[in-house]
Amino acid sequence: MSMEYPVYRKYPNDKSFFKINSESHFDELKLTGDKAEIHHFEAKIHPDRVFIQDMIAMENEHWTASTAKEFEEVLQRVS
Repeated sequence: MSMEYPVYRKYPNDKSFFKINSESHFDELKLTGDKAEIHHFEAKIHPDRVFIQDMIAMENEHWTASTAKEFEEVLQRVS
């Protein structure tokens, strides 16, 4: 079974939003006060790939599901 990307996740506190583009790449929108910044992340080592898989599986309740709409709304604050 193949995964359909992108997959959207966020932290439960709504301070970081993730757009997972592949098993080795994601974008993070990070909110700090009234500022927002975007970080592009590429997994180059195995632990980073495991981190992405954990995010997709929402392991240990560190992440919750999000949507493209929610990600795009936050992205507009960065743009």
